[in-house]
Amino acid sequence: MTDKGGQATGTVTGAQSLVTSLEAAGVTDIFGIPGGAILPAYDPLMDSTRIRHILVRHEQAAGHAAQGYAAATGRVGVCMATSGPGATNLVTPIADAHMDSVPMVAVTGQVGASMIGTDAFQEADIRGITMPITKHNFLVTDPADIPRTIAEAFHIASTGRPGPVLVDIAKSALQAQTTYAWPSQLHLPGYRPVTTPHSKQIKEAVRLIREARRPVLYVGGGVIRSRASRELAQLAALTGIPVVTTLMARGAFPDSNPQHLGMPGMHGTVAAVAGLQKSDLIISLGARFDDRVTGNLDSFAPGALVIHADIDPAEIGKNRHADVPIVGDAKEVISQLLALLQAEGADGDYEAWVAFLAGLKKTYPLGYDTPSDGSLAPQYVIERLSAIAGPEAVYCSGVGQHQMWAAHFVDYEHPNTWINSGGLGTMGYSVPAAMGAKVGRPDATVWSIDGDGCFQMTNQELATCAINDIPIKVAVINNESLGMVRQWQTLFYNERYSNTDLHSKRIPDFVKLADAYGCVGLACDSPDDVDATIEKAMGIDDRPVVVDFRVHRDAMVWPMVAAGSSNDEIQYARDLAPRFDEVQDDWEVQA
Repeated sequence: MTDKGGQATGTVTGAQSLVTSLEAAGVTDIFGIPGGAILPAYDPLMDSTRIRHILVRHEQAAGHAAQGYAAATGRVGVCMATSGPGATNLVTPIADAHMDSVPMVAVTGQVGASMIGTDAFQEADIRGITMPITKHNFLVTDPADIPRTIAEAFHIASTGRPGPVLVDIAKSALQAQTTYAWPSQLHLPGYRPVTTPHSKQIKEAVRLIREARRPVLYVGGGVIRSRASRELAQLAALTGIPVVTTLMARGAFPDSNPQHLGMPGMHGTVAAVAGLQKSDLIISLGARFDDRVTGNLDSFAPGALVIHADIDPAEIGKNRHADVPIVGDAKEVISQLLALLQAEGADGDYEAWVAFLAGLKKTYPLGYDTPSDGSLAPQYVIERLSAIAGPEAVYCSGVGQHQMWAAHFVDYEHPNTWINSGGLGTMGYSVPAAMGAKVGRPDATVWSIDGDGCFQMTNQELATCAINDIPIKVAVINNESLGMVRQWQTLFYNERYSNTDLHSKRIPDFVKLADAYGCVGLACDSPDDVDATIEKAMGIDDRPVVVDFRVHRDAMVWPMVAAGSSNDEIQYARDLAPRFDEVQDDWEVQA
């Protein structure tokens, strides 16, 4: 089919051309499920010696696995599905990848070209459906276009601001004869991502940094995607400026560094929230001023000027006015800021500011109450999991209370060790994302930290993991409820728990479920057994492990800023607010 240079010889089917194109794009792993329209591609895929196809149990899981793979490795994740319901089951992970800037290519089959638009069996306009949630998408009806389209899809997904690209291929194109030719160059008129920042903007940013007295480095997921953690560490060390890392940026800056204030936002640390709120200069690097960070936008950081660096010009000034807009890749932006600050000096007068924030960090540390009845605190479970698994492990979370606890109580020292659904907040994300992360990084220990609600949405992928020798470890934080929604009902709906009690009473029994799926099932409901249970799970490497941590159901996530409220109204525990003003007055007198 191909010569020594990887070029096809003679005629091939469109399906053969597709598989050869995926190989040429560097694909080694695909997550998917076959079906009628994509079936022609699965025949030559069986003969590929370069690509491992992992048969998942639901297309949504294929998409989340591709996301986890991409987030863990930095490479493009790939998923595949058939037309109609197969393709529409990919909509959620595609939207998730779009929100979180995850490089992903989704290949879907489509009905034959002559039947498109006739409401044929299993036809859905997946290109139209996903237009708002993809970086770009393609409909291929001519088999000759397959290699060029695949090459363009991978280039678009992985360059500029990363994101998902859909390639929808008509069954007739897969079955037809064609000649294979991988393009030597790409022609994408209008697609010119700007990666190098303008020197004038860098100079103006440095001027503001040197003049500021209360600056903060506001670090977003763009620093992770651009692999700029080393440069960020150098910038922080040079300037001494305090650092906050968003939910998507956990691990971009070491938690152990004393300059790190933690995560900002609705459930951010008191020091991180105050750092942004009281600052006079926010240096935003690959962040987008998300509503979960800013709270009420009108009252967010009222005294701060903003340097906003982002590779996507559409994000700059979208939510908060940027005094110095910088379009560029985070790594290049930080490198140029470093170079100019080193040349001109980075001797800002931040000592009083740093001392003030260090005082807040010490006065209002992250903490939690130990249940008086001797039951298991979920925060303790995650704290111990972090200590035992260590900072080299990869942690993938679902969405809800356990996600916030995992963001706070795992110690992150390295980038690409925290994988979660940030922008879309997709329940069911964790298990398949962990599966994808483990495929991408087989030598790493990968923990899925999941809630019992999230776990029941995609736990069928335990079968995929068991059959394909993907030994992930799952910590189910089981409070027998939809915990985050229940917390809101406690605080804002007079404890009227409408449809948040899962009434599980061990239905299902997660230990038996794990066993049924060919995994090891463990249970723990006592603080005294936590370490031994985690260590037992850590010692099992030949199959997946599920640990049912039966925790106290009334545990809440703190700190918290109520939705739509000002960040000034943060509470570090129920009805307990930090005394910012008194500390601020003292600091201003000293300054």
